[in-house]
Amino acid sequence: MIKREIQDSIESRLFKGKLIVIYGARQVGKTTLIKEISKNFSGQEIYLNCDEPDIRELLTDATSTKLKNIVGKKTLVLIDEAQRVKNIGITLKLFVDELKNVQVIATGSSSFELSNEINEPLTGRKFEYTLYPFSMRELSSEFGWLETNRLLEERILYGMYPDVVLNPNNKKDLLKDLTKSYLFKDVLSYQGIRKPEVLDKLLIALAAQIGSEVSYNELAGTVGIDKDTVTKYLDILEKAFVIFRLHPFSRNIRTEITKLRKVYFYDTGIRNALISNFNTLASRNDKGALWENFLISEKLKMNSYLNIDAKTFFWRTSQQQEIDYIEGKENDLYAYEFSYKTNKKKKIPLTFLNAYPAKHSEVITNESYREFLGIE
Repeated sequence: MIKREIQDSIESRLFKGKLIVIYGARQVGKTTLIKEISKNFSGQEIYLNCDEPDIRELLTDATSTKLKNIVGKKTLVLIDEAQRVKNIGITLKLFVDELKNVQVIATGSSSFELSNEINEPLTGRKFEYTLYPFSMRELSSEFGWLETNRLLEERILYGMYPDVVLNPNNKKDLLKDLTKSYLFKDVLSYQGIRKPEVLDKLLIALAAQIGSEVSYNELAGTVGIDKDTVTKYLDILEKAFVIFRLHPFSRNIRTEITKLRKVYFYDTGIRNALISNFNTLASRNDKGALWENFLISEKLKMNSYLNIDAKTFFWRTSQQQEIDYIEGKENDLYAYEFSYKTNKKKKIPLTFLNAYPAKHSEVITNESYREFLGIE
């Protein structure tokens, strides 16, 4: 098994009197991770899969007495897809408050439901993590840098979902299943999502615009819905770990773009499956956008796993000067442009550097991304 980067941190926080919550899209490996952690407690664990109707019924509005009967003498309780249980926050609070010698690990594939349920009743009683598809850091730790880097194009084209990485002969079929069923299962069950075909159109429109500024008004016109619905759907897709957004960086310069957003996919394989394009990088006209999406997603994973507090932006002016990715850490700025191959014309604009002296600025290529992602 490929060891996940957050495993050691989770294990260090077991039996500290707090709930552990692991968020993440379906099929990123949450179940595999919690079962791997449970191997150190063989015979002491109980696994409850909330996709099963009888398990949901068992945990819904359960009293502390009922929970004690469910757990018995077990000390580790694994609650998978916890967001499927009505009023799960109250149930988890009872676990923490009334079963003092029991450690609960709960997973959820839709943060809009689970986090809303648990935030208030479990304030100060939980440790939270997010698990993403495999990262290049994790693959390098498992297979070594040379092998991981050799398969870089494969990872950009087909993404980092565990099933796809571990079963390369079936990668296209697996991605098709992910995009049509598993990934959007919770999104489509969420309140207000009535038309799956509208969601498909929106995702395809977003997939065509990665690396570009996105106008919600234009998306509304393309998909055939109003702007408010676009905003709501984007929020849900983000909380379901399908997409994420970058906001523009703006402080001083009058011509800076301040309203548009950039939308990226957490996984480039999912993005390519949506537009049915797995052509090689050499034959693509979206190679630069794919590279940009891939690197920003990998950086997001790194920052999350290492608990790095970084605010993230892009920068652009009306004169088309731009920077793909900016991180703000404390009072320092780090500015990055992305170019798959070395391109001497690709530089950090002087307009930006003169206005905002960055602590570090760099163009990241396929020959220099190792350090950018902190891969040893």
